[in-house]
Amino acid sequence: MLHFARVVPFWMLALTACAAEPGVVRSGWNAQEVTQAAPPLAAGQAEAYFAMGCFWCGESDFEPAPGVVSVVSGYTGGSVEHPSYEQVSGGRTGHAESVRVIYDPTKVTYEALLTWFWHRVDPFDGGGQFCDHGSQYRPVIFPLNAAQRAAAEASKVAIAKELGKPVAVTIEKPGTFWVAEAHHQDFCHLNVEHYTAYRTGCGRDDRLHEVWGGKAPVHP
Repeated sequence: MLHFARVVPFWMLALTACAAEPGVVRSGWNAQEVTQAAPPLAAGQAEAYFAMGCFWCGESDFEPAPGVVSVVSGYTGGSVEHPSYEQVSGGRTGHAESVRVIYDPTKVTYEALLTWFWHRVDPFDGGGQFCDHGSQYRPVIFPLNAAQRAAAEASKVAIAKELGKPVAVTIEKPGTFWVAEAHHQDFCHLNVEHYTAYRTGCGRDDRLHEVWGGKAPVHP
């Protein structure tokens, strides 16, 4: 069941879920598409993995970050190979909806991306994010090496100190990053009305302002 931060119009409820309804195949979506592992990086690029609840929003939120080359929606943190959206959204794989942030390390640091991440999640809800609940929507930092893990742990301590109470975001080993089905990529640009209704109905930006105040991002 979805829990909304505020009352939304009836027409909007049908468009609010990032999760798919069980057994529903939407027109134009290829239910037979097999997810694949993320391809290698290009020379000079670096990557970071984050789970922020709905990956449509994670993509949208990270795309404007300075130094970011691209953002890819996918699944990581679980044990099932080639997971489908239906499997992950049903909470059956251990994976979280995640984003692969590909960036230019000469233009932005991993530490700066961590700061960007923290201000775009509810750090106190470890059981999901905003209106999406379940381990598949848990907020996670997935460090890819020892340096990223040290930076992630330090940032978590700093955020807890800043906010004055423990945070629920976890730091986990990612494993393989499985690229989500094509219809989930660039969803915010290709399905503007649906995405806008979902984000508004989910109360994402309202909650970010409650937590972060003036540090909350301004979403267009």
